Amino acid sequence: MSLSIWLGALEQGLLWGAMVLGVYITFRILDYPDLTVDGAFTLGAAIAARVIMSGYNPWLALLVAVLGGALAGWITGILHTRLGVAPLLSGILTMIALYSINLRIMGQANLSLLRVPTIFTGVKKMPGIDPFGPALLGLLLVVVVVVLLYLFFQTELGMAIRATGDNDQMIRSLGVNTGTMKLVGLAFANALVALSGGLVAQYQGFADIGMGIGMIVAGLAAVIIGEALVGSATLSRALLAAIVGSIIYRFVISLVLQLGLPATDLKLLTSLIVVVAMALPLVRRRLGWRALRLRSEQSAATGQRN
Repeated sequence: MSLSIWLGALEQGLLWGAMVLGVYITFRILDYPDLTVDGAFTLGAAIAARVIMSGYNPWLALLVAVLGGALAGWITGILHTRLGVAPLLSGILTMIALYSINLRIMGQANLSLLRVPTIFTGVKKMPGIDPFGPALLGLLLVVVVVVLLYLFFQTELGMAIRATGDNDQMIRSLGVNTGTMKLVGLAFANALVALSGGLVAQYQGFADIGMGIGMIVAGLAAVIIGEALVGSATLSRALLAAIVGSIIYRFVISLVLQLGLPATDLKLLTSLIVVVAMALPLVRRRLGWRALRLRSEQSAATGQRN
């Protein structure tokens, strides 16, 4: 593989990193199967593209996209906590509704940004760093997001959200409104997903109505891969694992495509990656048990000979 392909995979991994962090918040911290992600990712891309096409600053477009994503997550939370809709169904309902909303925002199924300035336009032309401009900008944004997330989850509100996912009944007995914690967590997570959608739209040069399909599976794959390699014993390691998983996932996708797999099989490949990643801890445990049993049998045999 050429350097440009590896660099492209790195850039994509960093820009998709915010989406993976959003999936980590709902999947691991809140223990909430939130399918809003598929719609919120496209929502972020659609809003960013529409705002930029209207002549506004691309950074402002990202801010509006983040607010739109937070609103989508908040609606999912309202469906669950106030109307009693099951977590899985609440996310599905919001995701379906977002499909029509995204089409309304874009006005068509695909919105091109090729002839308008984006946040990547300047860094691609900076002398000396032009080949690495998008990667450096993506890295800077990821570092800022991870640091802000780490600081947020150290606050009283952040720790209450983490405790809500760990033990809902216990934290409720301490007087915390767990419904509000889920609302804030879902809004926060989908704001990150929409941020990623806005970044990817500007990076790719277009927003498409189908770009969010399967995003939840890709996010889960990245989270699981990252945890298997980096671990999740502490909050800082878990956040880092999400980013590492996102980058490795994009490397794997690029590598397989280079080997000749048709792009139409990407969803199948993503599902297989998730299955393999989820089976890894079980395989490692079983291999560990087998090695321990073999050592015990060898020790027992040695003792009998003596």
